[in-house]
Amino acid sequence: MARFDDLIHAPTRLSLVSLLAATDWADFRFLRDSAGLSDSALSKQLTTLEEAGYVEIRKSFVGKRPRTSARLTARGHEAFAGHVAALQEIVARAGLAVLPHP
Repeated sequence: MARFDDLIHAPTRLSLVSLLAATDWADFRFLRDSAGLSDSALSKQLTTLEEAGYVEIRKSFVGKRPRTSARLTARGHEAFAGHVAALQEIVARAGLAVLPHP
């Protein structure tokens, strides 16, 4: 069901959610580097998504080093799919193609 989601729509969170939608678990460093964020900015965004129930955070250790990973929850996948559908509807109403022509 198409549903615009203000929480996901923020550019940084949209980027993170789209990265997480394409994987099972994503390492903190991968997300940080892919989104071009500082550690603190990524942590803040992940916390916001976790509080909404969209992201699950897993903390573990590899040797003595902490390792943080994240994944979308079922609710997060559903919210992202609804948001993408809403964006597609908005674009289609403007008479534009959602995907570029080859």
